[in-house]
Amino acid sequence: MPQRIQIRLLDKYIFREVCTTFLFGICAFSAVFIGSGTLYRIAQYVTEYGASFSAVVKMFIFSLPSIIIYTFPMSMLLAALLTFGRLSASSEITAMKSCGVSFQRIAAPAIALGFFVSVVAILFNEHVVPRANSAYSNVIAYEIQSGTNPRSQDHIIIKEIKDGQMQRLMYARRYDADSQIMEGVTLQSFENGETSYVENAAYAKWEGNQWTMYQGVIYEISNGKSEHTMRFDKQTLPINAGPARIVREQKKPEELTMRELRQQIEIMHGQFVDTKKLETELYQRITIPMASLVFALIGVPLGLQPNRSSSSKGFGISLVIIFIYYVLMTVAGAIAQSGALNPAYAVWIPNVVGILVGVYLLRQAAR
Repeated sequence: MPQRIQIRLLDKYIFREVCTTFLFGICAFSAVFIGSGTLYRIAQYVTEYGASFSAVVKMFIFSLPSIIIYTFPMSMLLAALLTFGRLSASSEITAMKSCGVSFQRIAAPAIALGFFVSVVAILFNEHVVPRANSAYSNVIAYEIQSGTNPRSQDHIIIKEIKDGQMQRLMYARRYDADSQIMEGVTLQSFENGETSYVENAAYAKWEGNQWTMYQGVIYEISNGKSEHTMRFDKQTLPINAGPARIVREQKKPEELTMRELRQQIEIMHGQFVDTKKLETELYQRITIPMASLVFALIGVPLGLQPNRSSSSKGFGISLVIIFIYYVLMTVAGAIAQSGALNPAYAVWIPNVVGILVGVYLLRQAAR
């Protein structure tokens, strides 16, 4: 049999073995997350708010994507450890090498799968997870807590878009639920995509059926420059939504796509608000899914170490490596949010460390 055909069969064999264990890992780790957190939160909503059966089912389904995205890297690590541990224990790795196949070539299918899983995870994290998180929040807001009063909240953003063009953009530094007042209000109006005027007010108060701004300034904008300025004591805010609707329409960072996160960061930058937390969230949308590739690089050579044939040992090693990685990820996130290092660079610390360790282990295993 030609060597090229043998290599293809070898690739398919290793790829199939890793995929099977990877799918098992997703189910196993998802079950752990669901049992340790999701079911407890659902039980709280049932006991505190009397959530209906249909609402509970929706919450469970919509909570799954945010859980699964974290199980991808874990499952990739477990799959690499168990698969190559079994191949090593049964002397299949030795047989492959005796046929002239290098260790790098043997490891290639698992590493390629790690890269593929990372790319899929990035797309999944962008197009599925935010929508599922938003739907989860809507179930809680509209079906479970519909009778409760809106809570105080920071950084209120309201957009009015017509025919794909921004008409108005309102930002408030804080909404106080007790007084029904939005503090630090800025309203931008647009014409043909350009800012036509800006209104700044110390605060806006909900008065029965409308918002009224107090102690403000209107800037008329032309060619990007302020031409006329007018102060006012009292002015109607042209936003039809009441307090409950405004608060419910505010999305949490995990409910935003990367594009929406960038837009929100830009808006908050314009208001001189610290956005390091949002920037950290934005860049982690790439770094966390890329951990699947990192864990493949680490898991393949570690699986070849002596006494790795036991599934329980492989699972235990996975937990230790995962713990170390997420400690590094937490530290990197804290560094990014503190401003000690640019968030775009800080969030890559655990992946860079993991890649260096993985490359070192691969070189050692190839000898």
